[in-house]
Amino acid sequence: MSHATASTPQSRVLSGMRPTGALHLGHYHGALKNWVRLQAQYDCFYFVADWHALTTHYANREVIERNVYEMVIDWLAAGVDPEKATLFIQSRLPEHAELFTLLSMGTPLSWLERMPTYKDQMEKLKDRDLATYGFLGYPLLQAADILIYKAGFVPVGEDQAPHVEITREVARRFNHLYGREPDFEAQAQACLKKMSKADAKAIEAARKAFQEAGSETGLEQAMQLIEQCGALSANDRERLQGYVRGSGRAILPEPQALLTEVSKLPGLDGDKMSKSYGNTLAMREEPAEVERKIKRMPTDPQRVRRTDPGDPQRCPVWQFHKVYSSAETQAWVQQGCTSAGIGCLDCKQPVIEAVQKEQAVWRERAESYLANPKQIHWIMEVGTERAREVARETMREVRDAMGLSY
Repeated sequence: MSHATASTPQSRVLSGMRPTGALHLGHYHGALKNWVRLQAQYDCFYFVADWHALTTHYANREVIERNVYEMVIDWLAAGVDPEKATLFIQSRLPEHAELFTLLSMGTPLSWLERMPTYKDQMEKLKDRDLATYGFLGYPLLQAADILIYKAGFVPVGEDQAPHVEITREVARRFNHLYGREPDFEAQAQACLKKMSKADAKAIEAARKAFQEAGSETGLEQAMQLIEQCGALSANDRERLQGYVRGSGRAILPEPQALLTEVSKLPGLDGDKMSKSYGNTLAMREEPAEVERKIKRMPTDPQRVRRTDPGDPQRCPVWQFHKVYSSAETQAWVQQGCTSAGIGCLDCKQPVIEAVQKEQAVWRERAESYLANPKQIHWIMEVGTERAREVARETMREVRDAMGLSY
């Protein structure tokens, strides 16, 4: 296995998806494509967010059950590799629920009520009763998902960045409340003794300069010395970093948002691609269905007859060309559409072929898993056990810090 060890969480990426329906091309271009790229650079943890799905779909649980393994097949078909990434199911790890509960003790209610996505979803999903504790608390459950693995990075689009920000605030508050061990000073001094006398002296000087005069240069130098010392464990480093800053040990490190480059792919009608809008192309859609759906896509409303010139910017099909077509094909579309040299069906043909070609690879990869469902169960079992090891270790530290190890 090529996984980074549990001692290098700063290189860990965490992300999850809710199993509420078949994955479509919007999911692939918006997230999955990045997952595949990131697994080559980081220690990636990708999970099925089935508890998160219950925050909005608690009344129709069969949707979740039906889609859990189907969704994982789509991940694998897209190129997510269980040899490189840890794949697991959220609800198989009660540790997430325990951390969620413990974090809720010290998280102000106002932090959750001000989340932009909370108000937005309440507005959009008026057909569902979302006045539940679970729905209000889901950003905190998300924080628990991230913090329990001490993830360094969370890949998100700009609209999801506030979720990473609240996770950072929750971690900061937890560390402020529980980061100072009773014998913190003595522990920090023991760590300093593992370093050379010159380095230990430099760290004490930098600590004084930072805490008394706010010297950022001193802080930076001290952090570098701590990072470079091979005699220190990960816990020693955290302790010393807290000692220099005048805080405590960062039991739950603050993650960074990894703003990912995404190809925006709208739905077939030009609106956001969403199952609830009925405007999607599933990742494993039948080729004939792909052709039928794309041929029926609306085009520039001002191009009524074949002889009318059009404007690609007004046409939903153009957005697909921007994701799927070469510069040469895009130039052909621009020229043909604005001069009425090509018809709308001519314009759609390269998109149909490109989507079918991309999906052929996914459909082929999916075949072996569909033929052997036990293989999928085994992959998730192995990943869940791997995740459990890390989650249990974090929870042991959290319980110790909160004085719950009696």
